[in-house]
Amino acid sequence: MSEKQHDIISDEFNEDSSFEFQREDDSASEHIAAPKYSYWGSVFRRFFSNKIAIIMLVIALTLVLFAFIQPMFSGYDPMRTPNINNKSMHYLRPFTTKGFIFGTDDKGNSLFDALWSGTRNSLIVALGATFITETIGIIIGMFWGYSKKMDVIMLEVYNVLSNIPTMLIAMILVYALGGGIPQLIFALCVTTWVGTAYFIRVQVMIIRDREYNLASRCLGTPTPKIILNNILPYLISVIITSVSRDIPLFISTEVALSFMGVGLSQDKASLGRMVQTYAAYMTTASYLFWIPVVTSAILSVSLYIVGQALADASDPRTHMI
Repeated sequence: MSEKQHDIISDEFNEDSSFEFQREDDSASEHIAAPKYSYWGSVFRRFFSNKIAIIMLVIALTLVLFAFIQPMFSGYDPMRTPNINNKSMHYLRPFTTKGFIFGTDDKGNSLFDALWSGTRNSLIVALGATFITETIGIIIGMFWGYSKKMDVIMLEVYNVLSNIPTMLIAMILVYALGGGIPQLIFALCVTTWVGTAYFIRVQVMIIRDREYNLASRCLGTPTPKIILNNILPYLISVIITSVSRDIPLFISTEVALSFMGVGLSQDKASLGRMVQTYAAYMTTASYLFWIPVVTSAILSVSLYIVGQALADASDPRTHMI
């Protein structure tokens, strides 16, 4: 149809208000009539539909916030010396003591203040060790799983480090370096990163030879770009799973090391140090022992459940339409 004929027909239709001339639009055929999709929006919808995860998230956030905010105002001193001449001091008093929510310890300190100071330091150790372990493990694990040449070398490294007990290495390093927070974090990360790297390596090997990765290699895409754009997004749920496993694990390890007397030094409060110190009062003042133990258990379980729920919600396989 010529432009002149098109204009004539257009004018005829325009004279009648009942008709409207529809022009041809080539781009309209490329439009897909589908609702807008947000990956992270879908992740959070799935996560917040899990009522147990929400309850555990509230518990975990409450404990974490108390642990980092309350010690700023408490003035708790783990090295405080009991003043036995001060008759107004309260020693080894349970919950009934006025002004002390959880009672007092053998030095007259508020157990409530000691608990949150200890929880803060335990969380700092666990979060710091998890961040370092996951960062090193993910980076090395990505290239380890993708490169067959690197796989030969790293398998030997893994076979050596994985057969050395992590607890033993941590104890030796803490003895040698001291019982500070940075030293303990370093001691926990020395061997644990290789387990994370091996875990990531296995996941990468599962998807590295899929069609879209083979196509990227054929097109000459650099290996770091393939890992960053093609592989890493698919492993988000795997990484979250690893993080949710490591944080409670490092909290438990710190408690175990401090209970054995090789964790943080005496001037650093921690859940493990409290358990170790108050174990002697299990029969006379059992609340001193059980309150930090129960707090450690609740914190570890709540963080683990929240992490697992978030990992399930972020699994790409649950978002396929």
